[in-house]
Amino acid sequence: MLATEKPRHDLRWLVAAGLIPILLCLLFTLLEAGQMVKRQLTVTSSMLMSQAENISDRARVMTASLQSYKNHRCADIKDELQEYGSMHPYFRSVGLVQDDNVICSSTFGERQDSIEDIIRRPLPADHKGLWSLSVAGTSGVNNRPAVLFMHEDRDGFASYALVDGQYFIDFIWAAGMRHDYDISMKFGDGFAMFSGVPATRQSDKKWGNHTLNTHSDRYAITLSVTSSRSELLYNWQQVLFSLMPMALILSLLFVALTSNWLKRKGSFRDEIRRGIERNEFSVHYQPVFNLQTQKFSGAEALMRWQRPDGHWVRPDVFISAAESEGMIVPLTRYLLQRVIQDSAQWQLEPGFHLSVNLAAEHLQHDEFMSDIRAFAAGMDHLKPTITLELTERSLIGEDRMVSQRLAELRREGIIIAIDDFGTGHCALSYLQTFPLDYLKIDRGFVNTIESVDGETPVLDAIISLADKLALKVVAEGVENEMQLRYLQNHGVSLIQGYYFARPMESAALSEWLQEHNASGCQDTRAV
Repeated sequence: MLATEKPRHDLRWLVAAGLIPILLCLLFTLLEAGQMVKRQLTVTSSMLMSQAENISDRARVMTASLQSYKNHRCADIKDELQEYGSMHPYFRSVGLVQDDNVICSSTFGERQDSIEDIIRRPLPADHKGLWSLSVAGTSGVNNRPAVLFMHEDRDGFASYALVDGQYFIDFIWAAGMRHDYDISMKFGDGFAMFSGVPATRQSDKKWGNHTLNTHSDRYAITLSVTSSRSELLYNWQQVLFSLMPMALILSLLFVALTSNWLKRKGSFRDEIRRGIERNEFSVHYQPVFNLQTQKFSGAEALMRWQRPDGHWVRPDVFISAAESEGMIVPLTRYLLQRVIQDSAQWQLEPGFHLSVNLAAEHLQHDEFMSDIRAFAAGMDHLKPTITLELTERSLIGEDRMVSQRLAELRREGIIIAIDDFGTGHCALSYLQTFPLDYLKIDRGFVNTIESVDGETPVLDAIISLADKLALKVVAEGVENEMQLRYLQNHGVSLIQGYYFARPMESAALSEWLQEHNASGCQDTRAV
């Protein structure tokens, strides 16, 4: 049963579980909105650059065509130039230039003006060959941008096409209007044509603005497209509305799972503590048969938990919970006390092996040595041989301290065994590092025995290793005669399992041992 008032840290866990999916959704959708803006910028930039290159292609064709009028008098060709300027789209005027002076144009005929006067700015330093330049205005139309395309040879002769900048501005305005983009385009190092008035957000580095700068591979065209913060927020809103319901569902699911976990966590911790106080835990004992002496020479103490409603909690469940919730040391101390209490009614031969399981946390506890010595003193009236069964995990970590403690206990007559050997992650070097007496083979390896004459490579390797290290072997989980004979043939003499006896309560242990040790091996199999 859970306490009615939740601890504050539990509430924090629930709040965190509820907020994490929502916060992740907010972050993910914001990132996705940013990616959407970048994709939209790329599409817009590609479209505008394609249009600018298309007009540039037309201008290049035009200037190349005008090269054929070199060395012609303006009076002879001005009508044709006027036809070029009026019949072809985009062009404000076309003309011919000699030594940077216009010698004939579709607009003014033979009127002599320098090209610099027409574009109202100096020419680029290197203006030979094919080049283009955007300008803020021309002498004829001084309030509207234009783009000058020049085809100039080495003799100083050039043909030009002047494209009205309004075409570019219209395209820019149409592309940027929907998304509220700030767009600028320029040719060469000339004037930057903007959508509408010159944008102020181009240099604005505030959060939310994205700028994409692109350059043409074929012409000296530079394009800059900048999105506004409102575009990012709009995209974020669209993505958020589509994903937020899922985030809310996940949030509720996380809260439910976390609440259930907290209930189980708090329940196990408190229930174990209350179970100890109410003596709900008991100890069952599973005898160990010695094939050499043909007697039951020991028993393993196993903790059991029966709830007040009669329900039995599986040992692997409550022991794992006790380890994770910091209750394994109190539970082990309770086990040791119950064994001492149970032993008051026993009649055992001196030297009877009594095994108890210890957790890694207890082995490294400051009061471990005093707990074991108190247990040994409480059992001294029976003169048993106490065996401490440690998992492989118990030997990982503070190995020097653990080794010293185990060596000291062995000097005091306590036996050390490794339980369920082969199922953990213990390095084989630990078998030589730590003072050990027994290896207990896990039932999983015993279950691999399929015939008396068969082979089980891992099991055989463990038995061989123990023999080389002068360690005795106890086989757990023996359930049939075939397994027994196989182990006997391989030199294993200590057998534990249902074939001989199931775990039993304390009241039955002493009488059972006397009866079966007296009757001999043939009558010892469990029913």
